[in-house]
Formats: sequence, C-alpha cells, structure tokens
Amino acid sequence: MPKIKEDKLLGPEYLQNLKKPKKGSRKGDNGKLLIIGGSETYHGAPILSVMIASRIVDLVYFFSVKKNVELAKKMKLKIRTFINPSEKELEDYVEKVDAILIGPGLEKSKNNEVMINWLLHEFKDKKFILDAGAFDMIKPRLLNKNCILTPHTGEFKKFFGKEADKKNVKALAKKHNCVIALKGSTDLIAGPKEFMINKSGNPGMTKGGTGDILAGLIAGLACTNELFTAAAAGIFINGMAGDRLAKTRGTYYSAEDLLNEIPRTIKWCQDLKLN
Repeated sequence: MPKIKEDKLLGPEYLQNLKKPKKGSRKGDNGKLLIIGGSETYHGAPILSVMIASRIVDLVYFFSVKKNVELAKKMKLKIRTFINPSEKELEDYVEKVDAILIGPGLEKSKNNEVMINWLLHEFKDKKFILDAGAFDMIKPRLLNKNCILTPHTGEFKKFFGKEADKKNVKALAKKHNCVIALKGSTDLIAGPKEFMINKSGNPGMTKGGTGDILAGLIAGLACTNELFTAAAAGIFINGMAGDRLAKTRGTYYSAEDLLNEIPRTIKWCQDLKLN
C-alpha cells in the first residue's frame, strides 16, 4: 500500500527561514508597514497590532480615526517613527511601505469599503494582510498572490460561504492564489502549493487582543519575508509565546503579556541548536 502523506507540522526550526537584519542596514531596510484599522468603538485592536509590529519592522504608519492615534501616542509606544497619514496622504504612504495590514478594529462603513477595495484593486503588487473587519468589506475576486488572510473559523465561513475545514482551506487558497492562515485550536496555513498545520498555543489565548497581535506579527514579518513563510512563522511564534507563558502562569495572562513574550520567543527559537 502507498504510504499516507502526513501533514507538515510547524516547529521552532521553521523560524530559521526568517530573514534577519543585515549588518550595515539603515532605517527602513528592515521593513515599513502601514496599518489601517480602528474606529470610534474599537481602540485597542489596532494599537496592539501597532505595538507588536514596531518590534519587528523599522517603520510603522498608522491610519485610523483621530481618537485612536491620540490614544496610541499617550501610551508612549516604542516606535521609531509613528506617522498618522491623512486621507489625502494615504496613497503616498501606500507607495512607500512594504506591506499593508487592513482590518484590526476596522468599522464597517461605505467609506471604508470603498477605500480598501480600491487599494486592493489599484495596488496589486503590494503585500496585503487582511484581518478581522476587512472580511466584512473586501471582494473575494480582488484576492491575489500578494494577500494573506487571517480569519477565525466564523469569519472564514461567512466570507467564503464554506465550512472552515482542511479541504476548503487548501482549495480556496489555490483558487484565489493567496495564503490563508485559519486560526483555531489547530491552525491551518495554506498557500497555492503549500500547507502546514500548527498546534502551538493553549486556551489562555482566547482572550481579546491575541488575534490583533497575531495580525500585526504576521504583517511585520511579511514586510521582509515571503508570504507563506511570514504566515506560518507568525502563527507558530504567537502560539509558542502563549505556551511559554502557560508554563509559569497557566491560562492567567493577558494579550499584553503575550505581546511582551513574543520577542523572547523569537530569539529562543532562533538560538536553538538544531540537528
């Protein structure tokens, strides 16, 4: 009988694939990210994405409602450059960045719908990471090889109209020529030609904000890495950071705790001596 092919399981060795800053690199060489998200109601979601992305890339730009931007500044984020482009300036900043994260805390509105679909249509060569609020507004026909989607099972089913299972994740990633990182108790990461599963993580990660951190982490990694690599590595890092916290805190940790554990987790994985 033919041998059954097992699904590839993510592990710390996968982080060896990530690009590291080169000696002599200058500000901007190691990633420029634009984050579009937030609303008058949802303040924390995009700010968590900004906070983790600022630990990964050189420059973070944040397009949101004024109230969110002022809140972020008050938190004294350790961001080398924090700029809030106006709507008139948005296109110029889209041109400058390596990747764009759309969705954390983003409110469904006609203006937002027109804006993000216009971006996807006009900037097909730009890397897009689509999360949360974006799924209520984007048109599936605009997805392409430069898109990563990070839905949970409910968002996947609503957006694609199909059950969130392995067969459909694989098929739809191939159909739309994109990367899908499906969040769940077991995460599924599919590209047009690649597929991996992830089992890092624990029930402590059901708390609000952990998905926004994951979106910012994947987006930050996507600035300098191939999209499937960024999605798979980000999923594993996020879950492993939660597992490291669980060893000393059980499930009693917050999204902010997870955010602070992620840099240590990345270093731990990359410092491992692998055979």
